[in-house]
Amino acid sequence: MANDKKAYLIDWIDCRQHKFSRWHGIIWHYAEPAWREYRSAAWYCALLEDLGWDVEKETGGMPTAFRAQWTNGNGPVTGGYAEYDAVPHNCQAASTRPGSRDGLGENAPGHTDPHSALGMGSLAGFLAAQAAMKQYDIPGKLVFFGEPAEKVRGSKPIHAANGYYDGLDAAISFHPFYMMPLCNTVRWDTHCGAGYNLVYTFECNDPQTWLSREAGGPIPAAHAASRAPGANDALMAMYTLSKMNRESIHSTGSCWSMNEAILTAGLATADNLPARTAQINYMIRTSTVEMCETAVAVLDRNADAAAKASHCTWKRTWVAKSRPGLPNHAMAEATYKNLELCGPPAMGSEAVETAREIQKNLGLEPMDAPFFDACSKTIPPKEAEHRLRQLLPDWVTNFTSDDYTEFCWHAPTVRLYISRPMLAPPGPGYAYPPWVMNALGGIPCCIDPTILSAGKTIGCTILDLLTRKALLQRARDEFNKRTGGGVGGDRWMAPLCDYDAPVDLAWPEYVTTARGEHLWCVPAANEGLR
Repeated sequence: MANDKKAYLIDWIDCRQHKFSRWHGIIWHYAEPAWREYRSAAWYCALLEDLGWDVEKETGGMPTAFRAQWTNGNGPVTGGYAEYDAVPHNCQAASTRPGSRDGLGENAPGHTDPHSALGMGSLAGFLAAQAAMKQYDIPGKLVFFGEPAEKVRGSKPIHAANGYYDGLDAAISFHPFYMMPLCNTVRWDTHCGAGYNLVYTFECNDPQTWLSREAGGPIPAAHAASRAPGANDALMAMYTLSKMNRESIHSTGSCWSMNEAILTAGLATADNLPARTAQINYMIRTSTVEMCETAVAVLDRNADAAAKASHCTWKRTWVAKSRPGLPNHAMAEATYKNLELCGPPAMGSEAVETAREIQKNLGLEPMDAPFFDACSKTIPPKEAEHRLRQLLPDWVTNFTSDDYTEFCWHAPTVRLYISRPMLAPPGPGYAYPPWVMNALGGIPCCIDPTILSAGKTIGCTILDLLTRKALLQRARDEFNKRTGGGVGGDRWMAPLCDYDAPVDLAWPEYVTTARGEHLWCVPAANEGLR
């Protein structure tokens, strides 16, 4: 049973559920990709300023990052955050049929996790805590971060290295459920692992030195002469070499993953002129930092070989170096109790009929209970941990990827999962097309329960951290024990970030032309290429 303060907070969110739903729709439709979340960040900043928060914009040299603070006297400092980056080529409308959002093509970004609900669930919890602190004159400080580019693990290592997480007494991380058994639960021991993200740039700056010209000729016979292989050839060599390495890694069952994406390919057409510049992006997810370093060493050797074979130079640009996560059982226990108090998402009749309509449109027989059964149930943290460990080798201490792990080394941190709407399969082996999951993340009657459950759980946990001194002390004692004395202790891991925010790289972004609003993936200036 909720105490008076928690009952007030829960009711406060319930009375404003339509407002949170409308706000979520704004961010969901903005759907801006990593490092280019201009409208989304501006929206959060404007709202928080209107609600009395002190907002610092462009934190850590990142144009779409921020830190907002609200203080009600001396007391514990609790941190949390919003994410709002979307993913290119996932532009699904909030519809029961496949199709892009109005005015956009399928290659435009869309929210897949969805980070729109992540940010709004966290915001709901922090605003509800602010209201309860005012109502009951609870002393303390709330710190709410805007964290861009999580899909490339971008902002949190930079914030951590620049001291933005210093001084927090506790931190709350929330993510919509994305893999079993992490549904309506909190992580116990096996937190997310290390993650490195980097871009290799190949440049063919001196194509004229590839072959000597014929005697007496000022230029080669333009359409017949052999030209330098150029940057595209370097990129393809890099891709091929690294893909062989990746397949070898995956075949060992070592819980590594490495994915690549081509950011720019040559800045050229199929003329006789060589491609001058090409870029390829790699994301490495492993259990330990040492494993990441090993993978990067292999990639560096591949880049060097590819450049030498194609008459190019190469360089590496860091996007992210994030540390593996750190458990905190005291935080996990308190947060899970609040999840049980507030309850998992409850799908109403409108959501059920919407899900049945999606199934019908896919040619399936609509189910009486169309949602995945786990979406409406909680899983105790120790049980979720046991089920997760059955999938992993004993030596794997951290698993999967998310950069919330940066908070774990600066304050006791909990990782909360609330179920997102997921449809039950009609039979073994059936997989719904990706558009279904993306659409459910934007349909209000389906995604709003996730936001409300997360907001209530987060808000109640903040109240516990502000009013229960013994809880905060247990969390701090555990943090100190795991780090060998807290920040700077003999088992503490310092931030790995030793680079500037890579905002000038050729990340996809919206641009308006005579053809409408499209995606642009090459910057107008050269800052991102040189």
